[in-house]
Amino acid sequence: MIGAAVVIGKIAAGEIEDITTEDGKNAAAVALGRMGGKARADNMSAKRRKEIASKAAKSRWSKSRV
Repeated sequence: MIGAAVVIGKIAAGEIEDITTEDGKNAAAVALGRMGGKARADNMSAKRRKEIASKAAKSRWSKSRV
């Protein structure tokens, strides 16, 4: 929390540039997020990706509907 306050103070003082997007998100974090899923999938074997997908499908379809 204190680190965030320091960054806000530095932005207000003009020491650093505010790098947020129009929707208020940090531009660097957005860019890393876009790369993350693809990089993770590239590093996984096809077998591991299938295991994760199967687990997700089971979880998704086992939920009771109200």
